[in-house]
Amino acid sequence: QVQLEESGGGAVQPGGSLRLSCAASGRTFSTYGMGWFRQAPGKEREFVAHISRLGINTYYADSVKGRFTISRDNAKNTVYLQMNSLKPEDTAVYYCAARQGSPGREYEYPYWGQGTQVTVSS
Repeated sequence: QVQLEESGGGAVQPGGSLRLSCAASGRTFSTYGMGWFRQAPGKEREFVAHISRLGINTYYADSVKGRFTISRDNAKNTVYLQMNSLKPEDTAVYYCAARQGSPGREYEYPYWGQGTQVTVSS
């Protein structure tokens, strides 16, 4: 079992940057692929990015490709989401999630953090 805790959210102006972190408990972190999802007010939760268990492969939603970078440090049991060139439409609660395998649908991730708010506004 994996417990996840996100941090690093906050308020930023358009064009700014934030780095989210997701710390995982347990000694099996490196066996899990890690994903980031987000949910904007009034919208369904959507996929943002995924990184394979050893960090070799990464996947992104088209809406964030070229602006966001997912990475992980297995020695620290942490996955990161570097967000640059932020736009108001990036405003959402961001969640990290874990699954043993390649990126999948939301329901295929059995472990979730509680979320961290990101607000992009001038």
